[in-house]
Amino acid sequence: MASVRGAHGFQLAAVGAPLQPCQLPALEPAPEEVIIQVAGCGVCHTDVGYAFDGVPTRHALPLILGHEISGKIVAAGENSREWLGQSVIVPAVIPCGQCPACRQGRETICRQQFMPGNDGDGGFATHVRVPSRGLCPVPEPLPSGLTLEMLSVVADAVTTPYEAMRRAELGPDDVAVVVGAGGVGGFGVQIAVALGAAVVAIDIDRERLDLAARHGAGLALDSSAADLKGLKTAIRTFSKNSGRKGIGLKIFEMSGTPAGQATAFGLLDYGAYLAVVGFTPKSVDLRLSNLMAFDATARGNWGCPPKEYPAALKLVLDGKIALGPYIKTHPLEEAPAVLAAVARHSVRRRAILRPNTAS
Repeated sequence: MASVRGAHGFQLAAVGAPLQPCQLPALEPAPEEVIIQVAGCGVCHTDVGYAFDGVPTRHALPLILGHEISGKIVAAGENSREWLGQSVIVPAVIPCGQCPACRQGRETICRQQFMPGNDGDGGFATHVRVPSRGLCPVPEPLPSGLTLEMLSVVADAVTTPYEAMRRAELGPDDVAVVVGAGGVGGFGVQIAVALGAAVVAIDIDRERLDLAARHGAGLALDSSAADLKGLKTAIRTFSKNSGRKGIGLKIFEMSGTPAGQATAFGLLDYGAYLAVVGFTPKSVDLRLSNLMAFDATARGNWGCPPKEYPAALKLVLDGKIALGPYIKTHPLEEAPAVLAAVARHSVRRRAILRPNTAS
C-alpha cells in the first residue's frame, strides 16, 4: 500500500499559542481512506475559535487545523483506489453514512462524523489523510479564472450558506436578508441571487456592502448608520417594491458576531425564517418569545451534507458564484501570521493557505 512521506504542516499545541511547524509521520491510508496533496485550505473563524477562544477540538491537541480543503488524491487504500489522481473538495463534515442520524437524512449531526482539523489533522499542511466517503469530485479542466486551491472555500464558506438556503427553501417568491456580507455572507448573497430571491445585504463595512451590491444585492444597508427601526423600515419598503409573494422574510445570520445575531433576530416579522450560519462563542441576549409572537422559525446548520456539494460547486463552475473578489491566497508558511490576522479581523478576504507542493 502506498504511503506519503515528508509531509509537513502547522499545528496548534495550546490554546492562545502561535501555530508551530511540524513534520508528519508517514501517511498510510486505511482501506477506506485517501491521502490528499493539499492544493488550498481556507482559514475559517471556526479555526480561530479553536486556536484563541477556547472552543474545544474533539481530538486532543496538538492538532493541525483546517477544514476547507481542496487537492488531488495521491494515495488510496485498497477499497478507495478509484479515487487515485482525482481532484476533490473534502467536505467539512464527513458523516459515517450508517448511523440513525445518517439514515434519517441528518448527516451533519452524525456522531461518528469526521471533521478535518477537529476530529483529526486538517489541511494546514502539505498533505492530509481523510475518509474517502463523501468526497466531491472536481471536473477538469476548470473554467478560466478558477484554480483548484480557490475551490477550497467551497468546502465550508460556500456550502454552509448554500445548505442554509436550501433548507429554507429559498426561491423567487422570497426576500432574503443576509446579515454579514464578509467571506461567508458574500457567497450567501450570490447564492440567494442565483436561487432567484430579492436580496438585502447588511453589514458595517461599506466596501463589503458595495461588493455585495455589485454581485446582486438589491439593497445594501449599513447597520452602523441606522438603528433596528430604520433597518426594518428600509427592508419593508424594499420588500413591497420587489413584488415578491413570500410570507415573511428569510433572514440569514452570517456575521458570526453578537451584534449581527442580535440584528438578525430583531428583524423577525410574521412568518419569518431565521437561519443561523455564523458562529460565535459569545452569548447574545434575546427575547425568544418573539418566535412565538411572530409564529417564526429559527434554525441552524452544522455544515452541509456531502450529497449537496456537487450542486453548490456547479454554481461556482457556472459563474453564478464569484470566488476571486472574496478570497486571497497565502503561502502555507504564513499560516501562524494569517490565522492571527484573521483573529484580529484585519484580513479583508477569505484567506487560503497554499502549500508550495500544490500544482
